[in-house]
Amino acid sequence: MRLTSSYALLAASLAQAQTQYLVNELSFGHSHRISPEGTQSIPNFSLQGRPNVPELLSDKVILTPVAPGNQRGAVWADKSLQNQNWIADVEFRANGPERAGGNLNIWLVRDGAHVVGSDSVYSAGKFEGLGLVIDQHSGSGGMLRGFLNDGTTDYKNNHNVDSLAFAQCSFTYRNLGRPTQIKLRHTESKFSVEVAGRHCFDTDKVRIPSGYNFGISAASADNPDSFEVFKLAVLTTNETPQQDSNNNGNNNNNNKPRMNFGRSGQSAIEDPYDNVIPDQEAEKITSSKEQFADLHNRLQSINHHLSTIFRSIGQNAGVGEQRHSELSSMVGELRSLMGRLEKVDVMEGRLRDIETEMRGLRTEMAGRLRDSENAIKYHVNDKHESLAENVKSHAKSGHNRLLWVVIGSQLVLVAGFTYYKRKKTSPKKYL
Repeated sequence: MRLTSSYALLAASLAQAQTQYLVNELSFGHSHRISPEGTQSIPNFSLQGRPNVPELLSDKVILTPVAPGNQRGAVWADKSLQNQNWIADVEFRANGPERAGGNLNIWLVRDGAHVVGSDSVYSAGKFEGLGLVIDQHSGSGGMLRGFLNDGTTDYKNNHNVDSLAFAQCSFTYRNLGRPTQIKLRHTESKFSVEVAGRHCFDTDKVRIPSGYNFGISAASADNPDSFEVFKLAVLTTNETPQQDSNNNGNNNNNNKPRMNFGRSGQSAIEDPYDNVIPDQEAEKITSSKEQFADLHNRLQSINHHLSTIFRSIGQNAGVGEQRHSELSSMVGELRSLMGRLEKVDVMEGRLRDIETEMRGLRTEMAGRLRDSENAIKYHVNDKHESLAENVKSHAKSGHNRLLWVVIGSQLVLVAGFTYYKRKKTSPKKYL
């Protein structure tokens, strides 16, 4: 009878916990269209971007386009969240080339549209609230990290923003061809994050007060990733917003997001193995009620640990799949490089063959040139000797004739000159 009543109470509590209400003023993408037909705006939301405003389609918001790079875009809720128990469901998709980069930021920040705008966690200043960053941190295939700020830390001028993360988990999100779901849960006792239906992290050290605005921003690198947001749905367990009537009486520290810190100064993340039930002696359990309660608690503890183990296995499987895909891509690149090396070896063999052929051709050409030179010398010497003999034979008779011609012409001149002189000196006869 007691067991039946306990299960009935448990079922009633689960049914009550599953009663959730959609906050239309803080949600988009849960219906067929994001924006009303014929308009280029999202009701109750504002779009921001540098240098261009994000592109709004009927079923998604493109915060950063495929090209060009170095773009920033954001979508912010105009109204603030007034509940302590809430669930935020975000669906996004990232596409880009192999070595592209960028990040997606999910915000819950006071006056986020003016304080953060289209910045990322690396370029935001002294914001007050929560920021979840999705990127390829430290060369990983994908990682989600949580950051919390009470308005005193200037993230923009911090030299090591990565060290400020209070929790993280790895997952694959790029070029999946389908949207990836990020689910945030906040209650008065716990804050948790799920990725694609798998546990990412949870902690009971984080408290986020009401009055903060939801927003989603994205930034792309020189080689850009395209970030597309399909949905932001905010659900609460109350049909009407929960108004905090004691806000005016609280001090400023209670109205800011806070986290309990350990001795080292780092955020104390909940360890799933810290809630181990201590052993008790059997003599201390005297009633069946205590025995049932002890058994119930231990079964719950075992169930929690098994769930943690299964989640760890699932995360390891996701990391293994990611490593496998990275290894496959590296193997593909190695194969392409090996193919190029094989082509280089073939080219070297061809160059060696060409070098051998050139050497043989040079030797053959040198031999032919020597043969041609010897043949030319032989023919020239033969012709020269015959020509010299002909010249000698012709020149010998020609010289004698020329000598007699010269002597004869001289004799004729002398005879003529003598006759002239005699005629000139002879006496003249006058009539």
